Parts: sequence; structure tokens; C-alpha cells
Amino acid sequence: MMLGMSLETFTLIHVVISLIGIGTGLVAVFGMISNRLLKQWTAVFLVTTVLTSVTGFMFPFTKVTPGIILGVISLVVLLPTMLALFAFHLADGWRWIYAAGAVGALYFNVFVLIVQSFQKVPALKALAPHQTEPPFVATQGITLILFIVLGVMAVKKFHPQMAAKARAAAAH
Repeated sequence: MMLGMSLETFTLIHVVISLIGIGTGLVAVFGMISNRLLKQWTAVFLVTTVLTSVTGFMFPFTKVTPGIILGVISLVVLLPTMLALFAFHLADGWRWIYAAGAVGALYFNVFVLIVQSFQKVPALKALAPHQTEPPFVATQGITLILFIVLGVMAVKKFHPQMAAKARAAAAH
């Protein structure tokens, strides 16, 4: 039992939270690439991404696992990301810290999604039963490259203060 729920129910809730985090994270990242801070999407992304790690720590375990290590790293990345947004309002260097951190945190969630998919989906498990086979390695490699590109684009294109000033000037 986890928080009064069966392990199966708790796992389902954890997975749903994770998928919401991934979906809203993708929207938030593409907003950054379009130089827009999508506040509601971003808030849901950040909250569900924190909850993904926190609920991940609640599963029964007897030793430190790669998932636990990744959850700790994700929370470490999320701390300055959230500070950049909520405490420092994306001022100066905090803008790129936010953009890079948000993309990084999203990448960690997608990384785990790929790992879990290759463990749980029979067709994928058959392709890479030990997760060292070329289909798994290629999928993770392509995903990493994609997220590096998204991160660079977000850092370069996301300048919300400049966009707000331009919108204000155009309104006058």
C-alpha cells in the first residue's frame, strides 16, 4: 500500500502525472522556442515534474536505483529552474538558466519514458531485452540529440522581457 492505495493504483497515478508533465513540458518548451512564456502550461509542467520525482521516491526499494539517482538529479535541476522563474523572474542570466533547466528536466522525464517503454511494451522489449541493444541505444541517442537542439533553441530564442517590451511598444 502506498498512501492508502494499492501499488498498482499508485503506479498508475505516478505514470499519469509523468505523462502530464511530459505533455505540458513539450508545450512549454515549444512556447519558449516561440519566445512565449506559457504560464499555465509551465506551472503544470513544473508541478507535475516535481511530483514525478517525489512520487518516484515513494516506491518500495531496497537499494539506490538509476531511477532514484535520476529523480535526485531532476530535483537538483528543477531548483534553480524554478528560482529563475519565480524568484528572479527570468532577469538577466536567469532566463537561460530557466530555459536550459526546463528542457533538461523534460529530457529526464522522456529518458525514463523510453526506459519504461522498452521494459514494459512487449514489442520494444523484444527489440532490446537488456536495454543495451542498438534499437534502445539509438532511441536514447536520437532523443538526447533532439533535446540538445531544443535546449539550444530555447536558450537562444526565449527572451520574454524583450517580447513584452515589443508588444507594449506596438500597442502604443
